[in-house]
Amino acid sequence: MFSTATGAYSDRFALHRDPSPARVATFAEDVRSSLGARPRSLSPKYFYDDLGSALFEAITRLPEYYLTRIERDLLATYGREIVAGFEGPLELVELGSGSAQKTRLLIDAILERQGRLTYHPIDISADAVTESALALAASYERLNVIAYASDYFPLLRDKRLTPNDRVLALFLGSNIGNFTPVVARQLLRLLSDALSPGDGLVLGYDLKKDPTILELAYDDPTGVTAAFNKNLLARMNRELNADFDLRAFRFAARWSEEHGAVESFLVSERTQRVRIPAAGLDIVFASDETIHTESSYKFTREEIAALARDSGLHEKTTYSDSGGRYALGIFTVV
Repeated sequence: MFSTATGAYSDRFALHRDPSPARVATFAEDVRSSLGARPRSLSPKYFYDDLGSALFEAITRLPEYYLTRIERDLLATYGREIVAGFEGPLELVELGSGSAQKTRLLIDAILERQGRLTYHPIDISADAVTESALALAASYERLNVIAYASDYFPLLRDKRLTPNDRVLALFLGSNIGNFTPVVARQLLRLLSDALSPGDGLVLGYDLKKDPTILELAYDDPTGVTAAFNKNLLARMNRELNADFDLRAFRFAARWSEEHGAVESFLVSERTQRVRIPAAGLDIVFASDETIHTESSYKFTREEIAALARDSGLHEKTTYSDSGGRYALGIFTVV
C-alpha cells in the first residue's frame, strides 16, 4: 500500500505501508500472556506511550546515560569520513528511524558531496515516520523521503526496499542490543540479503565495560529510569483498569555476565494482589517477585565483528569514544 502526504512537501515524500500487516496482539492480550505466566514479564515495546516517550527523552539527557550523547558526538566527528568511505551517489536507509535527529549529521555530510539525496526511514509507526519525514523534508530542499511503515523483518524478507543507488544503511541507538544475539543475527542477515554488494551499514552498539557504569546508565540516581519502568504499571492502571500500587514496587537493573546484558526488573516490595480486569487477570505477587521489563545486550568489538561476518558483512572500521564506552561499526555487504 502506497500513499503520499498532502501539503507543502508532498512532492518529496511518499509512504509505503505494509501490504499485509500481521495481526498485532492488543496491550491486554500481551499483558495476559506475559504477566499471567512465570517468570513474569512485560514487553518493552509498551514503554513508549506519550508519558513514556517523554521520560525516555529525559533519560537521554542524564549524565549517566552516555549512549545517545556519545553516538551523536561520533557521528558529528566522523560523519564526513564515514560517507567518504563509500562511492556515491548514496541513498540512506534507516532501521528504527524515530525522530531522525542524529541522522541529520549524515544527511548534511552526503548533501555536501551530491546534489540530491533519497532517504528511506523504516518505523513500525506510520504516524511517527510521517512526522519525522515531513520535518526532514521541511529542513532539506534537496531531500526526497520514501518511508516505510512496517516491521523490519517482513519488509527485509520480502525485499520491499527500492533504492536506485548505493545504500548506506543506519541502525543506530544501540537498537541492535534490543534483540537477543540469535535474533540480532537473523536481522543483520536479512538486511545484508536485502542490500547489494558494496552497500554499507553504520551500526551503533554499546560496549561491554565496568558493570557499575552500565548499571548506572539504566538505574540513574535521579530515578528517571525507575519512573520510566513504573509507567508500565501506571499505563495498565490507566488503560486496563488495573489497581497497581506503584509505591509497592521498586525498580532494579543489574548486569548479567551470563547473558551479556543489563536486565531490568520491577520488584514487588511485599506480598500483594493486583487485579487487571481488562486482561482478565487476578495476580498474587510474592514479596521480591520480579517483572522482567527489558534486556539491553552489550558487545565487544570482536563479538559484533563475528555477528556481522555471520551475516554477510565485512567490518571496514570502528569508531569509539576515548573511554571505550560506545562504538560505531562501519560495514560493507560482501
